[in-house]
Amino acid sequence: MKCMNCGTQIPDGRVRCPRCGQEVQIVPDYNPLDEMLTAQVKGAVSETLRIDLENRKKGQYAAKRNRTGREDAPPKRQPSPRPRRQEQTGLSVPRMERSTQGKSGQAKNGHSQNNGQKTGHISPEERERRRRQAEKKRMKAKRRRRKLLLLMGTFVAICVAVGYMFYQNSYAGLMKKGNEALKSGEYMDAAEYFEKAISKGPKRSDAYSGLSKVYLAQDDLEKAEEVFRNAIAGKSSNTEIYRAAVQFYLDTDQVEKVTTLLEECPDKSIVEALDEFVSREPKFSLDDKTEYDDIQALELSGSGKEIYYTTDGTDPTTSSTLYTEPIRLEEGETEVRAISVNAKGIPSLVVKKTYTVAFPIEDAPSVTPSTGQYEDEQMIEVVVPDNYEAYYTTDGSDPGPNAPTGQKYTGPIPMPKGNTIFSVVLADQKGRLSDVTKRNYERVDSE
Repeated sequence: MKCMNCGTQIPDGRVRCPRCGQEVQIVPDYNPLDEMLTAQVKGAVSETLRIDLENRKKGQYAAKRNRTGREDAPPKRQPSPRPRRQEQTGLSVPRMERSTQGKSGQAKNGHSQNNGQKTGHISPEERERRRRQAEKKRMKAKRRRRKLLLLMGTFVAICVAVGYMFYQNSYAGLMKKGNEALKSGEYMDAAEYFEKAISKGPKRSDAYSGLSKVYLAQDDLEKAEEVFRNAIAGKSSNTEIYRAAVQFYLDTDQVEKVTTLLEECPDKSIVEALDEFVSREPKFSLDDKTEYDDIQALELSGSGKEIYYTTDGTDPTTSSTLYTEPIRLEEGETEVRAISVNAKGIPSLVVKKTYTVAFPIEDAPSVTPSTGQYEDEQMIEVVVPDNYEAYYTTDGSDPGPNAPTGQKYTGPIPMPKGNTIFSVVLADQKGRLSDVTKRNYERVDSE
């Protein structure tokens, strides 16, 4: 390694230059702050050496003026020598170059007038003094840097502490504490954290979901549902809260309430946003306002995955009859209720329709013989169509199944003696009655 002061090669193991006595310093680890402080110290040392050199030259000029008795112009200011970086310390110490004295600084006899010293030469004592001064400045800068780092560390610690306090009382912090309390079974604390989170973020749905889970963990399904009911009542236009409520019903196997929830939603844009959960009602192929006179085949259709129906007056569920073919409507009234179930297993609202099928009633029954006077005994006969029954009276009153004097016709009957008003009616299987046929008979015995 070479001496950074005089350039002499320094043998390994030596700590001082054998020529100028300059101490060899160990190179510290690189640090950006050290480099900045080194530049400051370098500038200060360079400026000190420059001023000292100028003062020495001014002193030489004054001594010459006193000896010669005349005033010569002072020597021109020489540019400050460029400092060289010392590899051992990272400091830049200027290397003083030897300079010759100008013409104005030479004696008439040609000898140098500088008290026997060469221009630019620095004694070992002066060099040591300056080294100690530079070391002192370096240590002072190091202490200043440590104080700055301490202040910066304190400031960062305060910022972290303040940020942590803000986080603990923020929505995210409250949600984290609420979930941790819920996981550890501290339900009262969890409910308190979630309620505080709701107050800080009333439009965010996960706080409501967290609070409902607290009640579910305590087997209080009604109160868990009430969380979403209250949230929706106060914020009926929040899609995410509706979505969280739908998910709550799915998680708790209350899928039938999803359709009711969306059906009652006043904001149709929310229903459109949650279209994947909407289950639309099935459609009926027959109009229930029409009375049919023959057996009908009712078809059901819809956009859902499956359709279930009932004909016994009860609301259908996924356990009811699965629609696979048209429903046969027999004579009489039939109430059909149906639901459609979408791909997520959510049923639609129940659709209910009542159909009436009434076969046409037969005309008044045919009776023989016709009205008249008869001398001989006659048999009265009534034509009864299939699926009908006939009822009659012989006193002129209206016949029927419930008539006080009525009788059921089972076959031809003998014509009574005297004046008889024979009345007969047909009744179908539903109890509907035809028109009444009347005959007036008068039987007179022959002598």
